[in-house]
Amino acid sequence: MFEDTFKTLKHFSKGFYSEKNSKFIALAYPVTSEAEIKQIQAELKKEYYDARHHCFAYILGADKSALRMNDDGEPSGTAGRPIYGQLLSYDIVNVLIVVVRYFGGTKLGVPGLINAYKMAAKDAIENSEIIEKTVDERYVVSFDYLNMNSVMQILKNEYVKIESQDYEERYKIIFTIRRREADRIINALKKLTDTLVHAC
Repeated sequence: MFEDTFKTLKHFSKGFYSEKNSKFIALAYPVTSEAEIKQIQAELKKEYYDARHHCFAYILGADKSALRMNDDGEPSGTAGRPIYGQLLSYDIVNVLIVVVRYFGGTKLGVPGLINAYKMAAKDAIENSEIIEKTVDERYVVSFDYLNMNSVMQILKNEYVKIESQDYEERYKIIFTIRRREADRIINALKKLTDTLVHAC
């Protein structure tokens, strides 16, 4: 059976590392989309407007389908990659880590930078809590009143979460379901007369 769980951070956290008067402030966020990431980065640019660098890495999706790292002016491979390395070390996804650097006047060199960004990111992760979540899929089912009891009977399942119900023309329910249970539940719904189900 394919894996349908993943690890992520429970809440926002901060980390800190200092060397030779350079300060590295790490900010770790649980995230779900690139749009959310862009919004966070824009807010951080305003909050830490006087910082020399805003380096970051993120991984999105249980299958790690979207990832990015950025050195933001630091020597190539000295900032984004070590931050990304910590995400891999802790095997967490749907997480953005931004490390803001205030230059202290003394260059740290490549090994010093790699270590500083790594340690700041590590501190931020360890100041949060790593939790396990299931991979969920979202569906909408529409049906006539006569099928109400049958539909509700199928959806009364520990892996199903009903998000909304609309009873205007036809009955419509939007729900999320754990991926490994999806086929079984969707097939049961499709067997009902005049019941339509599709992903949303």
